[in-house]
Amino acid sequence: MSIIKFLSSKIFLKQMALAIVALIVLCFIILKWLKVSTNHGDFETVPNLTGKSISVAQIELEENNLVMQIQDSANFNPKYPKFSVIEQEPLAGSKVKENRKIYLTLNPSGYRKILVPDLKERTFRQAKPTLEALGFKVGKLTYENNIGKDLVLRMLYKGKTIKPGDMLQKTSVIDLVLGNGNRP
Repeated sequence: MSIIKFLSSKIFLKQMALAIVALIVLCFIILKWLKVSTNHGDFETVPNLTGKSISVAQIELEENNLVMQIQDSANFNPKYPKFSVIEQEPLAGSKVKENRKIYLTLNPSGYRKILVPDLKERTFRQAKPTLEALGFKVGKLTYENNIGKDLVLRMLYKGKTIKPGDMLQKTSVIDLVLGNGNRP
């Protein structure tokens, strides 16, 4: 029997029709099963958690069948209370599936601590940008008799002398004692 006769025979055509019908039925069953097992069309709305405490955020997420995942909390924001949510992903109002993880960034208890640089014997012109680049603020300037005009003699924090290598919170105000250019 030649191949052309076989492809046009009733037996082959019946088998081909049965295979196509079986494939269509199988695809239909799989698509229905996927729709049921993945909750197709069922979504949860992500609540707005910004500014709320961890416990309140967890309760709201559980009420909406969502899971809380806490991320890094290195960026302190003084506008929000300590240990409150400052960012969330996905954003509030997003439609997500049940049991989806909602990633939260928390506000730490304060700014991180930074090493105080060695500015002794440097000019004010060098010291100010160095401190500001690290996140410190330059406070009150006091002058003492010293031949080096505007030369940093000491650094003070809340009236106490600080040394290079001390740790202070970012945005701390550092007062500088500078030379006034007069001989002692």
